[in-house]
Amino acid sequence: MVKIRLRRMGAKKAPYYRIIVADSRSPRDGRCIEEIGTYDPLTEPATITVDAEKAQQWIKNGAQPTDTVKALLKKANVL
Repeated sequence: MVKIRLRRMGAKKAPYYRIIVADSRSPRDGRCIEEIGTYDPLTEPATITVDAEKAQQWIKNGAQPTDTVKALLKKANVL
């Protein structure tokens, strides 16, 4: 199954995330199919950038967003 989830980047105690499309069996920071956005929780307010067209296309094709990514997509007005 294909999932839309977060990949952790950044230094220790300074997280930065990329929103990716990946196979559900691959590790969290492993191989991905495509990057569709970013999430920076350290800025005030948190910065979310998403390619809405790509996200909607992947969801239409059957990719399942995780709970966290679903909440981020709703904040970014993609869902």
